[in-house]
Amino acid sequence: MMACPRRRVLLQGSGLAALLLRERDSVFRSAGLSVRFRHHSTKTAPQLPGMEYQVRRVSRSSFTDHYREQPGSCVCARALCPERTEICSNNFLKYNIYTCARTHVSGSTCAFTEQILRSYGFRTGFYSSPHLVQVRERIRINGQPISKDLFSKYFWQVYGPLDETKGDQGGSMPAYFRFLTILAFHVFLQEKVDVALVEVGIGGAFDCTNVIRKPWVCGVSSLGIDHTQILGDTIEKIAWQKGGIFKLGVPAFTVRQPEDAMAVLRDRATEIGCPLWVCPELDTYQTDSGPLSLGLAGRHQRSNASLALQLSHTWLQKRCGPGGTFTDPENRSRSQAPSFHLSPIMVKGLANTEWPGRTQTLKHGTVTYFLDGAHTMRSMQACVEWFRETAARHERSGSGPAARVLLFNATGERDSAAMLKLLQPCQFDFAVFCPNITEAIASCNADQQNFNVSVENMLTRCLDNERSWHLHNNRGEDNATSLFIGDRLSLVPEKMADTLVFPCILSALQWVTQGRDPVLTGPQNTVLPVKPSITAKAAPLCEAAEIHVLVTGSLHLVGGVLKHLDLESAK
Repeated sequence: MMACPRRRVLLQGSGLAALLLRERDSVFRSAGLSVRFRHHSTKTAPQLPGMEYQVRRVSRSSFTDHYREQPGSCVCARALCPERTEICSNNFLKYNIYTCARTHVSGSTCAFTEQILRSYGFRTGFYSSPHLVQVRERIRINGQPISKDLFSKYFWQVYGPLDETKGDQGGSMPAYFRFLTILAFHVFLQEKVDVALVEVGIGGAFDCTNVIRKPWVCGVSSLGIDHTQILGDTIEKIAWQKGGIFKLGVPAFTVRQPEDAMAVLRDRATEIGCPLWVCPELDTYQTDSGPLSLGLAGRHQRSNASLALQLSHTWLQKRCGPGGTFTDPENRSRSQAPSFHLSPIMVKGLANTEWPGRTQTLKHGTVTYFLDGAHTMRSMQACVEWFRETAARHERSGSGPAARVLLFNATGERDSAAMLKLLQPCQFDFAVFCPNITEAIASCNADQQNFNVSVENMLTRCLDNERSWHLHNNRGEDNATSLFIGDRLSLVPEKMADTLVFPCILSALQWVTQGRDPVLTGPQNTVLPVKPSITAKAAPLCEAAEIHVLVTGSLHLVGGVLKHLDLESAK
């Protein structure tokens, strides 16, 4: 692999401003929008009262309430950056590696790619979704979420002009995800990144991230059934949406897909005029250091790593290779991308990759947490395989018998019953359900609140999940008894001794760990009193030498758990 001296990719000074202006004008005229240039200074915004970092100001309620993009909605891709900002330029992010597949693994592919390119010395920008604990996680520079000060500075630089001119747009502000996308592009421009990696939000063709006219390379990771109300209810319809990120003449890579999905992706690539290559198996790459080690656990991460290698290799070829052009693979007729010899930097990048909340293991004394935000059938299958292998390995080297606990929640249109059925072979001692509410107090983190779903609906969903668990166990439904935490917080009915439903994540974690994780009983947390009869049900947990907790079903659930377990992430 070639070495390349670190240089700035983005233009600087007035040349960049002129380029952005010309490109933006062209974009909005083609979309039928009027063009009016306003100059907004990129200097630090004045720190007036109320303009300091406040996570509540970034809650979805601050923007248009429906934040998900709808197909065909007011040319949503081109209307992403209104003319009242000066950051819209398809050319400005032409150095972007652009990955897609909102089925649990595209973030992992981006994380591998970002780590590889950062290991080469490039200054990286990385935009992903959703966040786990704080919204700042979505916008990363050199692998780290931007600081509160930088977030506040750039937030007001974007929010202020949009708010001032919203009268020109019918009084509307951009939707939540669209605003954060605009903000991310602004941050990458101001921070002068060498390469920007943009993970698609939902879908591809109509996603608001899909405004880059000429990215350097595109990637589609493993596809599955998700967001069916927006993307369609078949793998073919979803593949059509994902293929919408392909661009004329821009190389694209994908991993092995179901036959029907692959056929659609190939048709889309042919229609658009995009060369599409299928990544090889990871063990076909050559190294000087023996078998590859991946920083992310799970067999499914091997295909993500191969995709990341092809993306980073192609970007490096174009950035540092002779003539700065992409060299097509020789076996063009088979559309199979060749493997290649990995540089030590690439090997190190794969090994050093971290991506919280995905096949992540945290050990707190005798309690071990297995965190994976799987929320589709394919990702849950991968999660189950990873958990069974990893938990068994921990138990073989443990101090004694371990009690297994499932902490589960699922949201939206996802088939909770089907996912819970996949989890049955894990042999849990308890199945615990709770909504994605971090704690039962009014001051909980606004970054982790869902303002679109009522608490009643969240708890009803938990009851449905508990009922599904019982049905999968062929136990039917017993007479329910009401559970209460102390005299204040009422829990929903319990069905069986091995299942419980709690009103928030903290109360669930405190019951599961039975005081054995000091992080959950520290001064920052209120220990919720529990009725003696409920405490008695936890006898197997108290008697076990260790407790193994699998947290899955929702990335938002995983984020709420991390907020309590990883105190640094909540600062």
